[in-house]
Amino acid sequence: MNQDINSHRWAARLFGIFFIFAFLSYGTGSALVDSVALNTNGLTGIYEGKSTLMIGVFLMAIVHSIVNIGLSVLAFPALNTVSGYAARGYLAAGIAATTTAVVGALFAALLVPLSDAYVAGGADAAHFDTIAIVLQQGGFFGYQLSMTLWGIGGLILCTTLFVSRLVPRPLAVWGLLGYVVFMAGTTSEMFGYGNGVMLALPGGLFELSLSVWLIVKGFNLPQNAD
Repeated sequence: MNQDINSHRWAARLFGIFFIFAFLSYGTGSALVDSVALNTNGLTGIYEGKSTLMIGVFLMAIVHSIVNIGLSVLAFPALNTVSGYAARGYLAAGIAATTTAVVGALFAALLVPLSDAYVAGGADAAHFDTIAIVLQQGGFFGYQLSMTLWGIGGLILCTTLFVSRLVPRPLAVWGLLGYVVFMAGTTSEMFGYGNGVMLALPGGLFELSLSVWLIVKGFNLPQNAD
């Protein structure tokens, strides 16, 4: 039993660490990609900053994917003690969100060969800006859809945390409200309203707070009771 308790405790700590890495890797990668993809010099600016863009894509498509799937795997045993459906649902949401995020990152990566061809010149040069806009929008919607799916996973996670008391209930309620607001922000972004960043703050602060709690305290599993 002590071995099970310790394994759950370490899984909770790793979950908290992975949560922070997921937050930082995707946030940093997205910022790097946007700094290049949305520059004022168009494809010429993308060509000049393609190394920065590809670093951002690497963080979003590789690093983030590893830690994001790792989150769902690490949470599975603890959630499974409460509900197998919740554990599988959170895992499925994590996989779906990660896959969508990778597709969005690939749209951004395709700006690099497009900028190479643009700088080299060609018969279709007049259409390059249109293609660039399509790729940028593909990356944008890939990101927003990914975050919406992640919000669904977050609702599954926080509902399970609330019911099971794996963490203090006020923290779980904060997460539920934060993810609802977060999903409202991602949905509004897809409909052209630019308030997603502000509405992401409650959910983002919850994820950081949950991470710190799990690193320090771990899950409040029934076996841990004194």
